[in-house]
Amino acid sequence: MEDSFGKVTSINKREYALHTFRELCDWLEERKKNQKVSIKRISLDECSPWYYDNETGQIRNTNGTFFQIAGIRAEYPDKTVIEQPIILQKEIGFLGIICKKINGNWHFLMQAKIEPGNINYVQISPTIQATKSNFTRKHGGKEPPYLRYFIEMKGEDILVDQIQSEQSSRFMGKRNRNVIIKTNDELAEISSHRWMTLQQLKEFMKFDNLINMDTRTVFSCMPYIFLSEELEGYSSSYINSVKTIKKETIVDIFLNINNYKMFNTPSLSIVPISKLKEWIISDNEIVNPNGYPFKIIYCGLEIEGREVTKWNQPLFAAEGDATFGLICARVDDNIEVLVQMKPEVGCFDTIELGPTIQEEYGSKTQRDKVGFLFFEKITEKTKVIDVVLSEEGGRFYHEQNRNVILFLDKSTIDYDTTKYVWASIGTLNALTQINNCLNIQLRNLLMLLSLYNEK
Repeated sequence: MEDSFGKVTSINKREYALHTFRELCDWLEERKKNQKVSIKRISLDECSPWYYDNETGQIRNTNGTFFQIAGIRAEYPDKTVIEQPIILQKEIGFLGIICKKINGNWHFLMQAKIEPGNINYVQISPTIQATKSNFTRKHGGKEPPYLRYFIEMKGEDILVDQIQSEQSSRFMGKRNRNVIIKTNDELAEISSHRWMTLQQLKEFMKFDNLINMDTRTVFSCMPYIFLSEELEGYSSSYINSVKTIKKETIVDIFLNINNYKMFNTPSLSIVPISKLKEWIISDNEIVNPNGYPFKIIYCGLEIEGREVTKWNQPLFAAEGDATFGLICARVDDNIEVLVQMKPEVGCFDTIELGPTIQEEYGSKTQRDKVGFLFFEKITEKTKVIDVVLSEEGGRFYHEQNRNVILFLDKSTIDYDTTKYVWASIGTLNALTQINNCLNIQLRNLLMLLSLYNEK
């Protein structure tokens, strides 16, 4: 096998990796088995310091920190109206990974982190995963390990430094700083962290709900277009396609995106949750009885090993699984991907590039011709990556999504050219270096594709 920078390696031989894959699996199992976790549903009255503010119509905490939950109303030029709760969290947090050459091979310092909403508790997370409120210790807890490496980082050590969007169907303009930095320090592991090669991370991607969303988005920002020499010889067909960047595709993408921003931008209003049509507030939850991808619940939480070990908070709970998918095609030994222009109610700049399929639970009736083709083809189980992966567990409860990558003959696909465009991997990797251009669902799928060698 080969690691991310083209050196021969193995996931199981100690001379190439600091830990064998078996040792890492045992470490994860040990972390899961030995950490005390208690998560129970409670009422809003029990969820101190969180409360419903009658003046603003928002759910907030008494300190005004971390985040608030408000109502949002979006009115579109075609008279469509969307009303739903949404998370307000203006601060930008760190999603950061430290990397280092060990035994001549690149290793990444990963964390076995428990988030309250994780469906399986422990997931492989970045070195640091902290909101600004966390790392400035507004919660009164401990400082996150390895924080100073990111606070004091220097330009020559940076591989990735991108401010990118999060789930725009749940957050209002939420963004995080995605960072990968190099170090030559003799950096000791602590019990919650282990050094891993990219090939070991690739193996972990085969397991449902094990590589968390934050890890996936950070690696998706890797600027492969600037690392072609270091990546020479890497066997992934994804990397072989990085060198192809098409100017005409970029022009088409921005033509459609900018037209949408100019002519279809909705009128947005933050409103009291109590004023949202079809949403019902009770002591235990806020729910849309007519069906919606999520509801709001309240939880009492106790988790060992975190900066704060006991607290209460509201969470957005999934009502069912979504499906995110890419249709890919082989074109002259390169991979091209069918992406769509995807507006969302909380999008930082109205619209971003999304995957071919971004179907929330309950929205099957909205499928177009591309959607019907996609769901027809995935039943055939040919040339498919198909894995269930979690969304971020700090704000979402048990939200897992089916992630599918499908290779088809490009000539067989009929699509709306104002909504979809074929883009090379190199073109998308170039656009990833621009903040808020690719949405998090597309970035996560591209990370999955980058670790897959399609034959």
